[in-house]
Amino acid sequence: MTSALGAAETQAAPTRVAARTAWSVPAALGVIAGVLLALRITLGSGGSGALSLVGLGALLGALAWREPRRMLLLGLAVAGVGAGFLSARTVLTRPDPLTPWLGAQVTLRGEWDGQFLTLQEPRARVVVAPKPTQGPGALVVAGRLLAPEGRRTPGGFDQAAWLRSQGGLFVPAPSGVLVAAQVRAHEPERGLRGWFRRGLSAGLDERRAALMQAIELGDRSDITREEFTQGYLVRDAFNRAGLAHLMALSGQNVALITGVLVWLMIRAGASPAWRFGVPAALLAPYLLLVQPSPSITRAVIMGGVVLLALAVGRGRPDPLGLIALAAALCLLLFPLWLLDLGFGLSFLAVLALTGSARLAGRLPARWPYALRLAVAATVLAELGTLPVIAGTFGQVPLVGLPANLVAGVIMAALVPLGFLAGLLGPLAAPLNLINGPLASALLLVAQTFGQAPVLTWGVIGPGGMLAFVTAAGAGWLWLLGRVPGRTVLAVVLAGTLLTALPGWVRPARDIVFLDVGQGDCTLLRLPGLTVLIDAGGSVGSDYDVGGRTVVPALRALGVRKLDVVIATHADTDHIEGVSGVLRALPVGELWIGQRKTDDPVLTAVLNEAQVRGVPVREVRRGDRVQAGRAALTVLWPPGNVWSTEDNDNSVAVRLDVQDWHAAFLGDLPAPAEAALNTGPLNLLKAAHHGSRYSTGEALLAQAHPTDAVISVGRNTYGHPHPDVLGRLAASNIRTWRTDRSGTITWPLP
Repeated sequence: MTSALGAAETQAAPTRVAARTAWSVPAALGVIAGVLLALRITLGSGGSGALSLVGLGALLGALAWREPRRMLLLGLAVAGVGAGFLSARTVLTRPDPLTPWLGAQVTLRGEWDGQFLTLQEPRARVVVAPKPTQGPGALVVAGRLLAPEGRRTPGGFDQAAWLRSQGGLFVPAPSGVLVAAQVRAHEPERGLRGWFRRGLSAGLDERRAALMQAIELGDRSDITREEFTQGYLVRDAFNRAGLAHLMALSGQNVALITGVLVWLMIRAGASPAWRFGVPAALLAPYLLLVQPSPSITRAVIMGGVVLLALAVGRGRPDPLGLIALAAALCLLLFPLWLLDLGFGLSFLAVLALTGSARLAGRLPARWPYALRLAVAATVLAELGTLPVIAGTFGQVPLVGLPANLVAGVIMAALVPLGFLAGLLGPLAAPLNLINGPLASALLLVAQTFGQAPVLTWGVIGPGGMLAFVTAAGAGWLWLLGRVPGRTVLAVVLAGTLLTALPGWVRPARDIVFLDVGQGDCTLLRLPGLTVLIDAGGSVGSDYDVGGRTVVPALRALGVRKLDVVIATHADTDHIEGVSGVLRALPVGELWIGQRKTDDPVLTAVLNEAQVRGVPVREVRRGDRVQAGRAALTVLWPPGNVWSTEDNDNSVAVRLDVQDWHAAFLGDLPAPAEAALNTGPLNLLKAAHHGSRYSTGEALLAQAHPTDAVISVGRNTYGHPHPDVLGRLAASNIRTWRTDRSGTITWPLP
């Protein structure tokens, strides 16, 4: 998203749109169609190539209506298709030099930039997990090299697709993940980036230094580890406040830095050629310093073209043509950016900003024009990216407008001063006496506004997108003065009603076994009852499975609240993620079995429940909750003390939907399973990830399940054990595994 102050590049454009279609528009449309065609042919994804070409033809027909240059437009579009196709095919068919080493233990040497490790021989890039705590620089690291995984949960992160999109014609795509990584040697970053980074952190504490690196270099590897308080991440505060874009380099940085340079050139009495030419010439080195990303590359291209046009006396370019030119150049160099979230957000925001001057003209005239423009730009940028933000992140900030207006004032000073500090390197400590308080003020804005409630959202389907496009079209017509405001309001209300109706008419009825790796997480969705059993966890890692995997999945599934959350027992891989769920969603009740007082993971969950006002219930056999035709009954633990072991005290429950039955057994061992008296089952959630000491013959004899689900991931425990798989096969029980199938959805009768 682009902030109000970051909209300067588009606000410099005249409000009157040129009568003739800019040549770059059909060229950009052709490039997009060519990339989609290459994706379809090479990967079988990315949309239908035929539909892409049909859509291109329709758009060209609309552009060429009453346009005398129809053949020129068509020729540019065809050339764009060819160029986009060749660029994408080159990237997609490039051999992966790491293929021979996948699955092997390796030691790699390369340059670590905080996100990827770049190898010189072979020329490749890899992800390192867990991320090294050392800063950027030369790194020697050992671990197992694996292929990246695709999306395995609803709303989850498709690592393989995202890594593929980070490659370009001259930049290899990251193609491997080095897991269980151990750093063997590290040397701090050298050269201009090392000098610049030292200037950003000179004299500052870790949190403010991390913020400065995010703002000036787009490096968020350090800021993601910072917390305001226990469990309240700085990253989450920026997201909830609608300020996440401040840590992604964009047009705001280019506009502020070049604006200061132009002002200095004017003060020095430079001619227009020097006044605009010098900042334009410095944009390419600036891009190399901060490293290319979709938003900053777009901003550099657009800013450079505007500055060069002003330097030669051609005036400001047509906004739509300028945006199309930037899109075409970006996609020719990095064709798979078309599938990158940052690319879509950046161009949606800047397209929306083209209406800022019109909207500012409709705001109260008594407001200063700068304020009207800032409000208009912020509102339009947020509205333009709304469907992507809501559908991808599952939440929409409600305080984005005031937060951005306040933060924008701080950024207007912090960005150019921070850039100057970077140029000064270690000599920047005196300047950081000013930057430090500014960074603290920005953190305070994020911390304060980040505590405001957010509007949760699920996946936006075709109907939702159609409603949004219709509402956006009505809003644009209102800006042009062609429809009254009440018509826009009616369209918005109608679209909201129509997109909400399906959820009211057909409530979900299923069981969702979320793939959380080596852990457990099961969602029960019934009319009037939504239950989450465990929420995964990450042993020996700081990865927040609850906040970063489970919560996005719940939001993607349309879950707005949970009636019951069951923390089966005090094992990290089962309940560590529960804290993140409690922070993110309203929860009616938390069920636990054994209340241990000396377990840090369970203590963290109980403390979070207390902070959120969630009642905690110690359940025993026979406890139940009813919802229509369905009932959820506790099978274990019994009323008496069975054992002091965590697994022995796992909460086990049975779901009954009329004559259909399922059981969920946590990590219960075989002796406890035998005492459950589950009765006949249609579906068994196998205990303890398929451990050899669970899913015993006694249980299978009394339950006779038709199907069994095993929640398991990559592990060194030997789960699921061959003995368990053999017992299931001998009983003619069909077995489903999350490590092979990803998230498993089971419909209920």
